[in-house]
Amino acid sequence: MTKPIPVCKIGIVHKDKVKSAQSAIKNEHNILEASEIFKILSDPTRLKIVMALAKEELCVCDIAALLNLTESAISHQLRLLKNSRIVKHRRDGKMAYYTLDDEHIEDLIKAALQHTTE
Repeated sequence: MTKPIPVCKIGIVHKDKVKSAQSAIKNEHNILEASEIFKILSDPTRLKIVMALAKEELCVCDIAALLNLTESAISHQLRLLKNSRIVKHRRDGKMAYYTLDDEHIEDLIKAALQHTTE
């Protein structure tokens, strides 16, 4: 049996608190971009790829072996991650090596994992 969600029974709005909270959500463009990052990272395969790339620069073959998936499947996931600016690549001859685009993604993953262990 689920507990009911508490509701306000008095009907008083704390305008100063509402105004303060409003400043945290006023930039609609940033909110949309952040929600897209969360959508992309909500897939377990993509999250595993990001976690691996937080530790090591890897090529498609490495990631495919790590996750026991086809190179084609990994390439598809990497394309989505790259289009969302979560990962980037560098070329070395015919090889492409992937890393996280910046440390913010790693921080986001660390925070989420820390939250799950508390």
